[in-house]
Amino acid sequence: LMKEFEVEITETLAKKVVIKAKNKEEACKIAQTAYENCEIVLSAENFVCADFKATIADEPKTEI
Repeated sequence: LMKEFEVEITETLAKKVVIKAKNKEEACKIAQTAYENCEIVLSAENFVCADFKATIADEPKTEI
């Protein structure tokens, strides 16, 4: 008897960029703003890995 499964696929993309800033916190803030404004865009060429997680399709979901 075949069962139905829901499979969640999560891809991870990564890209290193050089940011000029006074400190690490400012560099992260500048990078985040640039990312949110689509000035830094990640694409398939930035692919790092994919994870697969399967659950039984009729299993209840837990929300936090």
